[in-house]
Amino acid sequence: MLLAREAAIVQAVNRLLAEKGFDLMTVDEVAAEVGIAKASLYKHFSSKEDLAAAAMVRVLGLAQEFMVTLAADALPIAQLRAVACWMLQQQLAGEMPSLPSQNSSLRANLMGNKAYLDGLMQVSDQIGLWIEAAQKDGSLNPATPPLVVLYSLYARACDPVPGFLKAGGQYTDAQIVDIVLETCFDGLKAR
Repeated sequence: MLLAREAAIVQAVNRLLAEKGFDLMTVDEVAAEVGIAKASLYKHFSSKEDLAAAAMVRVLGLAQEFMVTLAADALPIAQLRAVACWMLQQQLAGEMPSLPSQNSSLRANLMGNKAYLDGLMQVSDQIGLWIEAAQKDGSLNPATPPLVVLYSLYARACDPVPGFLKAGGQYTDAQIVDIVLETCFDGLKAR
C-alpha cells in the first residue's frame, strides 16, 4: 500500500512538473491530485525538491528501460535518434518533468540524490558511447564536443517547440517529433 501511494504521488508530481514546471507546482496541488492530506504526503517526501527528485529518478528509470529495448546492432545514430524520439514523445504525452536549470535548492537536492546521480550517469554514459561511435563513423560531426551533443539531446526533453507546435494544432504528435528530430539531427540548412 505504501509503495502504491508513493507511485501515485510520483506520477502526480511528474504530470504537474510537465504541465506547470517546478516553480509553479505546489505541494498542496500534489496532495490534492493524489487525494491525500498534505501531512500524509510529507510522510513520504519531506520537501518539494524531494518530490521533483523522485520524478526525475522515475523518468531516468523509464529511459533506461527504453534504451535496453534498442537493438544492440543498430547504428549509433539510429540509437541516438530513438532516444531523442522517446524523450519528445514523453514530453508531448505530458510525462517529462520540466525542471528549472537554475534553482539552487533543487540542484543541491538532485546532486545529493544517489538514485538520481546513478541513473543520470548510466543514461549519460550509454548515450555518450553512441555519440562517440556516431562521430567515429561520420554520422555526427566529430569536431563537436561529445558533451555538447549530449546536452543538445537532453535539451530536447525540455524543448518548448513541441508544446508550441502542439498548441497550434496544425501537426500531429508524430509530425512534431519528426520536425524536431530533423532540426536536431539534420540542422536547418538546405539540402
